[in-house]
Amino acid sequence: MMEWQDQGTVLSVRPHGESSAIVEVFTAGHGRHAGVVRGGTSRRIAPILQPGAELAVVWRARLEDHIGAFTLEPLRSRAGLMSDRQALAALNSVCALLRVSLPEREAHGDLWRVTGGLLDRLAEAGWQPDYLAWELRLLEELGFGLDLTSCAVTGENDRLDYISPRTGRAVSASAAGEWADRLFPMPPILAGRGRDGLADALKITGHFLARELAPVLGGKSLPEARARLMGMMGG
Repeated sequence: MMEWQDQGTVLSVRPHGESSAIVEVFTAGHGRHAGVVRGGTSRRIAPILQPGAELAVVWRARLEDHIGAFTLEPLRSRAGLMSDRQALAALNSVCALLRVSLPEREAHGDLWRVTGGLLDRLAEAGWQPDYLAWELRLLEELGFGLDLTSCAVTGENDRLDYISPRTGRAVSASAAGEWADRLFPMPPILAGRGRDGLADALKITGHFLARELAPVLGGKSLPEARARLMGMMGG
Protein backbone atom coordinates (compact mmCIF):
# COMPACT_ATOMS: atom_id res chain seq x y z
CA MET A 1 0.00 0.00 0.00
CA MET A 2 1.30 3.43 -1.02
CA GLU A 3 0.55 6.45 1.19
CA TRP A 4 1.64 10.06 1.67
CA GLN A 5 0.42 13.21 3.43
CA ASP A 6 0.72 16.75 2.12
CA GLN A 7 -0.92 20.15 1.87
CA GLY A 8 -2.57 21.09 -1.39
CA THR A 9 -4.66 23.60 -3.31
CA VAL A 10 -7.72 22.36 -5.19
CA LEU A 11 -7.35 22.86 -8.95
CA SER A 12 -10.38 21.01 -10.30
CA VAL A 13 -13.20 18.66 -9.34
CA ARG A 14 -15.20 16.36 -11.59
CA PRO A 15 -17.89 13.79 -10.74
CA HIS A 16 -16.91 10.13 -10.59
CA GLY A 17 -19.55 7.46 -10.36
CA GLU A 18 -22.69 8.07 -8.36
CA SER A 19 -21.33 10.06 -5.43
CA SER A 20 -17.54 10.33 -5.67
CA ALA A 21 -15.36 12.97 -7.30
CA ILE A 22 -11.94 13.03 -8.91
CA VAL A 23 -10.10 15.93 -7.32
CA GLU A 24 -6.92 17.42 -8.69
CA VAL A 25 -4.71 19.29 -6.23
CA PHE A 26 -1.42 21.16 -6.43
CA THR A 27 0.59 19.97 -3.46
CA ALA A 28 3.73 21.22 -1.79
CA GLY A 29 5.74 18.02 -2.11
CA HIS A 30 3.96 15.91 -4.73
CA GLY A 31 3.07 18.47 -7.39
CA ARG A 32 -0.12 18.24 -9.41
CA HIS A 33 -1.86 15.10 -8.24
CA ALA A 34 -5.30 13.57 -8.68
CA GLY A 35 -7.25 11.19 -6.48
CA VAL A 36 -10.76 9.95 -5.83
CA VAL A 37 -12.70 11.47 -2.95
CA ARG A 38 -15.46 9.16 -1.74
CA GLY A 39 -18.68 11.10 -1.29
CA GLY A 40 -17.08 14.09 -2.97
CA THR A 41 -20.40 15.27 -4.42
CA SER A 42 -22.22 15.08 -1.09
CA ARG A 43 -23.60 18.15 0.67
CA ARG A 44 -21.05 17.68 3.42
CA ILE A 45 -17.90 17.48 1.29
CA ALA A 46 -18.70 19.31 -1.97
CA PRO A 47 -18.64 22.81 -0.40
CA ILE A 48 -14.99 22.40 0.66
CA LEU A 49 -13.89 21.10 -2.75
CA GLN A 50 -13.80 24.50 -4.42
CA PRO A 51 -10.92 25.68 -6.65
CA GLY A 52 -8.35 27.49 -4.56
CA ALA A 53 -9.29 25.83 -1.28
CA GLU A 54 -6.36 24.69 0.88
CA LEU A 55 -6.58 21.14 2.18
CA ALA A 56 -4.61 18.68 4.23
CA VAL A 57 -4.64 15.55 2.09
CA VAL A 58 -3.74 11.92 2.59
CA TRP A 59 -3.35 9.86 -0.60
CA ARG A 60 -3.50 6.08 -0.61
CA ALA A 61 -3.27 3.58 -3.43
CA ARG A 62 -2.41 -0.08 -3.79
CA LEU A 63 0.24 0.74 -6.41
CA GLU A 64 2.06 4.02 -7.10
CA ASP A 65 0.73 4.37 -10.65
CA HIS A 66 -2.92 3.98 -9.57
CA ILE A 67 -5.10 7.07 -9.27
CA GLY A 68 -5.62 6.31 -5.60
CA ALA A 69 -7.98 7.95 -3.12
CA PHE A 70 -7.78 11.10 -1.04
CA THR A 71 -8.96 11.69 2.46
CA LEU A 72 -8.86 15.35 3.32
CA GLU A 73 -9.39 18.05 5.90
CA PRO A 74 -10.11 21.71 5.06
CA LEU A 75 -7.45 24.20 6.07
CA ARG A 76 -8.54 27.40 4.33
CA SER A 77 -11.48 28.37 2.17
CA ARG A 78 -11.25 31.10 -0.42
CA ALA A 79 -15.01 31.36 -0.81
CA GLY A 80 -14.73 35.06 0.01
CA LEU A 81 -13.45 35.67 -3.52
CA MET A 82 -16.88 34.71 -4.89
CA SER A 83 -18.01 38.30 -4.35
CA ASP A 84 -15.17 39.77 -6.45
CA ARG A 85 -15.56 38.80 -10.11
CA GLN A 86 -12.06 39.80 -11.16
CA ALA A 87 -10.32 38.15 -8.21
CA LEU A 88 -12.35 34.98 -8.79
CA ALA A 89 -11.36 35.08 -12.47
CA ALA A 90 -7.71 35.36 -11.45
CA LEU A 91 -8.06 32.34 -9.15
CA ASN A 92 -9.64 30.32 -11.95
CA SER A 93 -6.91 31.40 -14.36
CA VAL A 94 -4.20 30.28 -11.93
CA CYS A 95 -5.84 26.88 -11.47
CA ALA A 96 -6.34 26.38 -15.21
CA LEU A 97 -2.77 27.37 -16.10
CA LEU A 98 -1.32 25.06 -13.46
CA ARG A 99 -3.38 22.18 -14.83
CA VAL A 100 -2.00 22.57 -18.36
CA SER A 101 1.52 23.63 -17.37
CA LEU A 102 2.72 21.13 -14.80
CA PRO A 103 3.48 17.45 -15.38
CA GLU A 104 1.60 15.17 -13.01
CA ARG A 105 3.29 14.18 -9.76
CA GLU A 106 6.33 16.41 -10.22
CA ALA A 107 7.18 18.59 -7.22
CA HIS A 108 7.41 22.37 -7.68
CA GLY A 109 7.77 23.54 -4.10
CA ASP A 110 8.81 27.13 -4.82
CA LEU A 111 5.97 27.63 -7.29
CA TRP A 112 3.53 26.14 -4.78
CA ARG A 113 4.57 28.71 -2.17
CA VAL A 114 4.38 31.60 -4.66
CA THR A 115 0.96 30.41 -5.81
CA GLY A 116 -0.37 30.29 -2.26
CA GLY A 117 0.91 33.80 -1.67
CA LEU A 118 -0.90 35.09 -4.75
CA LEU A 119 -4.17 33.38 -3.86
CA ASP A 120 -4.02 34.98 -0.42
CA ARG A 121 -3.27 38.36 -2.01
CA LEU A 122 -6.41 38.15 -4.18
CA ALA A 123 -8.49 38.99 -1.11
CA GLU A 124 -6.80 42.43 -0.96
CA ALA A 125 -6.94 45.45 -3.23
CA GLY A 126 -4.24 46.02 -5.85
CA TRP A 127 -3.32 42.37 -6.50
CA GLN A 128 -3.08 42.72 -10.31
CA PRO A 129 0.72 43.26 -10.49
CA ASP A 130 1.13 40.21 -8.26
CA TYR A 131 -0.75 38.15 -10.82
CA LEU A 132 1.64 39.35 -13.53
CA ALA A 133 4.58 38.42 -11.29
CA TRP A 134 3.05 34.96 -10.89
CA GLU A 135 2.86 34.40 -14.66
CA LEU A 136 6.49 35.49 -14.96
CA ARG A 137 7.36 32.98 -12.23
CA LEU A 138 5.42 30.26 -14.04
CA LEU A 139 7.45 30.97 -17.18
CA GLU A 140 10.63 30.52 -15.15
CA GLU A 141 9.30 27.19 -13.90
CA LEU A 142 8.72 26.15 -17.50
CA GLY A 143 12.36 26.95 -18.26
CA PHE A 144 11.74 30.20 -20.12
CA GLY A 145 12.19 33.13 -17.78
CA LEU A 146 12.27 36.58 -19.38
CA ASP A 147 15.62 38.37 -19.15
CA LEU A 148 14.96 42.09 -19.00
CA THR A 149 18.12 43.20 -17.22
CA SER A 150 20.31 44.04 -20.23
CA CYS A 151 20.17 44.36 -23.99
CA ALA A 152 20.43 41.05 -25.82
CA VAL A 153 22.53 42.72 -28.55
CA THR A 154 24.82 45.16 -26.74
CA GLY A 155 24.76 43.89 -23.16
CA GLU A 156 24.04 47.42 -21.95
CA ASN A 157 21.19 48.30 -19.59
CA ASP A 158 20.21 51.76 -20.89
CA ARG A 159 17.06 52.51 -22.90
CA LEU A 160 15.70 48.97 -22.76
CA ASP A 161 12.63 49.87 -24.77
CA TYR A 162 11.77 46.52 -26.36
CA ILE A 163 11.43 42.77 -25.75
CA SER A 164 12.25 40.15 -28.35
CA PRO A 165 9.21 37.93 -29.06
CA ARG A 166 11.62 35.12 -29.89
CA THR A 167 14.07 35.13 -27.00
CA GLY A 168 12.28 37.02 -24.24
CA ARG A 169 15.35 39.24 -23.89
CA ALA A 170 15.33 43.01 -23.57
CA VAL A 171 16.53 45.07 -26.55
CA SER A 172 17.72 48.67 -26.34
CA ALA A 173 16.36 51.43 -28.55
CA SER A 174 19.69 51.81 -30.34
CA ALA A 175 20.03 48.08 -31.04
CA ALA A 176 16.45 47.67 -32.24
CA GLY A 177 16.94 49.90 -35.28
CA GLU A 178 14.78 48.90 -38.24
CA TRP A 179 13.59 45.79 -36.37
CA ALA A 180 11.72 47.84 -33.76
CA ASP A 181 8.31 47.20 -35.30
CA ARG A 182 8.86 43.43 -34.91
CA LEU A 183 9.56 43.69 -31.20
CA PHE A 184 7.29 44.11 -28.19
CA PRO A 185 7.44 47.62 -26.72
CA MET A 186 8.64 47.35 -23.12
CA PRO A 187 5.68 48.02 -20.76
CA PRO A 188 6.66 50.34 -17.89
CA ILE A 189 5.58 47.73 -15.31
CA LEU A 190 8.11 45.22 -16.71
CA ALA A 191 10.82 47.86 -16.76
CA GLY A 192 10.28 48.63 -13.07
CA ARG A 193 8.82 52.04 -13.84
CA GLY A 194 5.51 51.91 -11.99
CA ARG A 195 2.32 49.97 -12.62
CA ASP A 196 1.36 51.22 -16.09
CA GLY A 197 1.19 48.82 -19.01
CA LEU A 198 -0.21 45.84 -17.11
CA ALA A 199 -2.46 44.69 -19.96
CA ASP A 200 0.40 44.91 -22.47
CA ALA A 201 2.67 43.00 -20.09
CA LEU A 202 0.08 40.23 -19.80
CA LYS A 203 -0.14 40.02 -23.58
CA ILE A 204 3.62 39.41 -23.57
CA THR A 205 3.50 36.71 -20.89
CA GLY A 206 0.55 35.18 -22.76
CA HIS A 207 2.61 35.06 -25.94
CA PHE A 208 5.39 33.12 -24.25
CA LEU A 209 3.05 30.88 -22.25
CA ALA A 210 1.20 29.89 -25.42
CA ARG A 211 4.47 29.16 -27.19
CA GLU A 212 6.01 27.16 -24.36
CA LEU A 213 2.82 25.19 -23.75
CA ALA A 214 2.11 24.54 -27.45
CA PRO A 215 3.11 20.83 -27.21
CA VAL A 216 0.57 20.14 -24.46
CA LEU A 217 -2.12 22.46 -25.81
CA GLY A 218 -2.19 20.57 -29.10
CA GLY A 219 -3.01 23.60 -31.22
CA LYS A 220 -5.52 25.01 -28.75
CA SER A 221 -5.35 28.44 -27.15
CA LEU A 222 -4.46 29.10 -23.53
CA PRO A 223 -7.27 28.17 -21.13
CA GLU A 224 -10.51 30.07 -21.46
CA ALA A 225 -10.26 31.02 -17.79
CA ARG A 226 -7.20 33.12 -18.60
CA ALA A 227 -8.91 34.71 -21.58
CA ARG A 228 -11.83 35.77 -19.35
CA LEU A 229 -9.42 37.37 -16.89
CA MET A 230 -7.60 39.20 -19.67
CA GLY A 231 -10.90 40.58 -20.89
CA MET A 232 -11.61 42.00 -17.45
CA MET A 233 -8.10 43.48 -17.18
CA GLY A 234 -8.15 45.12 -20.60
CA GLY A 235 -5.90 42.54 -22.28
